[in-house]
This record gives sequence, structure tokens and C-alpha cells, in this order.
Amino acid sequence: MNGLRVIPTVSHGQERLYVCRTDGRNIAWYDREAARINLLSDDEREGVLEALGPFLTGPVAVGPPPVPTPAELARLALHPDDDLAPNRPGEALIVSLDRDPGPPHRLRPDPRRRALTAEAAVGEALDRLDGAGWHTLHSIPLPGGDRVHHLAIGPGGLFAVHTVYARKQRVTVADPMVTLGRRDPEPLLRRVRATADRASYALTAEVRPLLALHAPTDVNITAPLRAVRVLRDTEVESLSRTGGVLKPADVEALHAMARDRGTWGRV
Repeated sequence: MNGLRVIPTVSHGQERLYVCRTDGRNIAWYDREAARINLLSDDEREGVLEALGPFLTGPVAVGPPPVPTPAELARLALHPDDDLAPNRPGEALIVSLDRDPGPPHRLRPDPRRRALTAEAAVGEALDRLDGAGWHTLHSIPLPGGDRVHHLAIGPGGLFAVHTVYARKQRVTVADPMVTLGRRDPEPLLRRVRATADRASYALTAEVRPLLALHAPTDVNITAPLRAVRVLRDTEVESLSRTGGVLKPADVEALHAMARDRGTWGRV
């Protein structure tokens, strides 16, 4: 056994068999009706085929998930309320602060304002990638009150970017734990990966998790990271040097799908 689990689901009348790692992350799914196995990473091909072997009833196609069809792109004619493209970095925080600014005098700074500072800095850096063939969506709402802080889509693939305010703090990363200054460690990378998995499910494409740290004094990564990247906010523009994953047409198609609020209502 390779430790992979097969979980059957039915969504919108379609039956799918998801292949998950022991930590719950989806790495592939089998669409019976289309007779196709969609792989999020070709490195997992052998293990996925072994896990799905007992469920296959005939020849199947195996490969990366197909990009949206022209019919799916008809959703570009979105109602303004359903179009996420105009969202500013930290849009949800901006709205929250407008509705409830909090008391004028606080013993400690409002954590929402610090979070907004971080999301604004990272979001502006990601927006500067536009000239290199990238699109970035900000503050994507998910069911249950969570958010994708930033979704970067470009030649180097898709990245779900989670931003943390770390100004003038030493950051220690021991996967999945992240320690900011003298605070207690938190399993933050687990949350970052879970959010990327939800985005991957919504878009039926591989979405990589990325943790962006705003203005830390030092970042110490104690061991190799598992399927996640950790960057300072001053380093996120390095994504422009990645490529070879998505063609320009694929970038546009996925951006069109991701900007539709309805895409995220079922994850």
C-alpha cells in the first residue's frame, strides 16, 4: 500500500473518486463519466493508478485537469456583485474597518489594521507582476468565513498566497509550525495548505500554497518544507521568474473562472 486513500463524492450529479494523502490533501480525482483521471502532479501518477486500480472499469485518460472550455468562459458576463477582479488587497478587512472602526484609543493596535498593512504590501507586489503575464485576485471569500488572501495566476502556475504581518519580528518555520517573535508556535502552514487545497478543488487545477511574511527581521526555516513556499513580501515578485506551467490562454481561462464568485461557493 502507498498510503493513499480513495474517497467517493457526488457533486451536482457527478460522481468523482478523490485520491487523498494521509494528511487529507487531494492529489487526483477520477471522473467516471469522462473516463479520466485528473492528476494535480505527475509525480504522483504511479501511486494514484495503484490506488484507483480496483475502481477502474475500462480504459481511462490520465493527465492534468483540462482548462475551462469556451462555454465555461461565457461566465465572463458577470454581474458586478459576482466579479471578484475589482477587489483591493485586504478588501474584506477594509469593509470590516469601515463598518466597525473600533474605539479611537486602544491599548494595542487593532490587529485588522496590521493584517491590512501586510495584505496591501503583498498585494501591491503581486499586482506588479501583471506586465509579466500574471493576474492576481485579492480577498476571495470562501464558505465558512475564510478567505484566499491573494490568488496569483501566471506562467509559473497558480499560487494561493497567505499573508502574515511580521514587522520587526524573527520568524521561525518548523513545518507545520510558524513562530512569530515570542509568540507561541502555530500550525500556520497546515492552514495555508488547506486553503490552497480548497482553491484547487474550486478551479480543478493545481494551486500551490505560499506564505508571504510582511517585513520580518529574520526568517529561519529549520527543515525542508513540504509542498509550500515561504517568502518575504519583498521576494514575492520573484514569481515572475517562474514559467513553463501555464500557457497564456490557460492563464486567461483560469483567471476568468476564478474571478466569478460562484466558482467559490462549493468549496
